[in-house]
Amino acid sequence: MTATQQRPLTLDAIETDAESLGFSISCEEAVGQLLRALAASKPGGRLLELGTGTGAGTAWLLAGMDEHARLDTLDNDPERLGVARRHHTLDPRVTIFEADGGEWLGDRATDDGPGYDMVFANTRPGKFTHLDEALSLVDPGGFYVVDDLARQPRQTSLPEDHCLAVEALIKDLETRAGWERLPLLGWSCGVLVMVRHRPDPPGPSLNRP
Repeated sequence: MTATQQRPLTLDAIETDAESLGFSISCEEAVGQLLRALAASKPGGRLLELGTGTGAGTAWLLAGMDEHARLDTLDNDPERLGVARRHHTLDPRVTIFEADGGEWLGDRATDDGPGYDMVFANTRPGKFTHLDEALSLVDPGGFYVVDDLARQPRQTSLPEDHCLAVEALIKDLETRAGWERLPLLGWSCGVLVMVRHRPDPPGPSLNRP
């Protein structure tokens, strides 16, 4: 099977619609394949995408999910979300939110709802801001995935301080206890995958005869 045949069926149409909007920072193919594989490792899982864009990353995640898995994805740009809704609304596994990422994370991190088996941070909230809130939503054994960490950004539309923000983020994540890290900073657009450790099972009672 060729790489083209492995692409999600909706992806060509999404990319065409994105180009018509002048939106050129959709999910890279290699990152999409990684997202699909990670999603496939969580049957029946709950996934969160921060930064829907036009729904390219969403398509890759849905391609890896089984019929029982569920995906929440959010963005604050109604025009881009219009493309994502046009191609994904009929899929019952996905819920699309139009929301400010920082506000949504702040509200979600303080409620008592279930966490997620995977959080893909593809926008500033959950990556360069509100990082604690995003990480708090990852359940034990779950993934936190962040992209666009290459030292030389591929998109000219990224802020000039992007590299400084990336360095600060990587240093912060390296200090976090309770996580396993897979840095892929020289691959594709620069990716870091983190896995939250499961808590150690309780040891035998010292009072047991």
